[in-house]
Amino acid sequence: MKKAIFKTLAKINKVVLPSLFKKDPNRLTTFQKAILGYRYWVLTNALD
Repeated sequence: MKKAIFKTLAKINKVVLPSLFKKDPNRLTTFQKAILGYRYWVLTNALD
């Protein structure tokens, strides 16, 4: 059940949150780093 929730969150994140794919992590603002960290956390939990 936990995995299904994270897979759903990952799909929502892909649609709603901005993609930071080609940006340099050192030049991101604090808010953008938080978004990047959240997306990474959801993705890793969805793949487990």
